[in-house]
Amino acid sequence: MIGTRDHRDFFVRRTMFEPQRILLASHGTPGACAAERAALALCGSGRALFHLVVVPDFWKGMMGDDWLNNVATRDAYCKHVEAQLGKEIEEQRQALEPQVTARGTRYQIAVVIGKPAECLLGFAAEVSPDLVVIGSPRPPGAPGVRSRMRLEQLLKTLAAPLLIVPYPR
Repeated sequence: MIGTRDHRDFFVRRTMFEPQRILLASHGTPGACAAERAALALCGSGRALFHLVVVPDFWKGMMGDDWLNNVATRDAYCKHVEAQLGKEIEEQRQALEPQVTARGTRYQIAVVIGKPAECLLGFAAEVSPDLVVIGSPRPPGAPGVRSRMRLEQLLKTLAAPLLIVPYPR
């Protein structure tokens, strides 16, 4: 596994690029956690890390099966799903924010619902990052929800460099 020191050495020494405004798109998966480690390696005094968590829009319509046959049951189920997502996102924030601020970097989180690439592009337009960091797609056979970032759309539209961190082995 590559440590944060190795990531920093690569980016700073080999590219001479020290971004001041880093946009990190992550959501708690192993690939996203690898992206978090790479972004952390770039944090430093006076910098800013903008953490984007995208809840894919397929969660909006998640109503379960026909057992949700009345409004009260459907509402209770929706509140349960929202509460679970909120809890997971808050746990991610609580794990990442102290590591970022300990490096003297300002931390800001944004949680949005939608298509991942569109949400990332919209947030990038708001915060004007020097670098965007994401994890690579999950390899075939790896467990997890198949919510993919549309890389072609990012590559065509992003104004900042895009760092795609390899999936951890």
